[in-house]
Amino acid sequence: METSRKDLKTALLVMDIQTNIVSRLGDSSKDVISSLQGAIGAARAAGLPIIYVVVGFRKGLPEISPDNKSFFAIKANAASFPGLEEPIVIYPAVAPQPGDIVVTKRRVSAFAGSDLEVVLRSLKVQHLVLTGLSTSGVVLSTLREASDKDYHLSVLSDCCADGDSEVHNVLFSKVFPRQAAVLTADEWAASIT
Repeated sequence: METSRKDLKTALLVMDIQTNIVSRLGDSSKDVISSLQGAIGAARAAGLPIIYVVVGFRKGLPEISPDNKSFFAIKANAASFPGLEEPIVIYPAVAPQPGDIVVTKRRVSAFAGSDLEVVLRSLKVQHLVLTGLSTSGVVLSTLREASDKDYHLSVLSDCCADGDSEVHNVLFSKVFPRQAAVLTADEWAASIT
């Protein structure tokens, strides 16, 4: 018999909602931020843990190897990618409140180079609700890894965005439903009240 998601300890993951990343999406980020504010408000009202996951590096980006094609391109052009060195700035409209948890990752997945799994175990979380920028980056990578770790998963379609809308749509229509419940922020909020 499958366990109801309401019976599972749930956490909302707010991933890569950093000022420098949000600004790259331009006007398309406004709707995502608005939906994300609703999801965060619903999580707070339900007393669920909210975990912010940011990508960040030490000064000089020593964690980035020349063997990592994506991240090394960023390191080589660091001046074009401000805000990757600590301290990391989360977008002010959805900034953490006292009691929220902030986890720093060093790669694409929220689990890579972070203590996220330790935090989730200590909170006894079994169900992750994923949000973030970008859909084809942190959301996809985290969903795949979390599924392999046997977490129950939901992903909020209006709380995610990608620079490529076609990729975003394919992931939400064909890939994510295989491993997660796909909901809007409003649908999820209604399910936890």
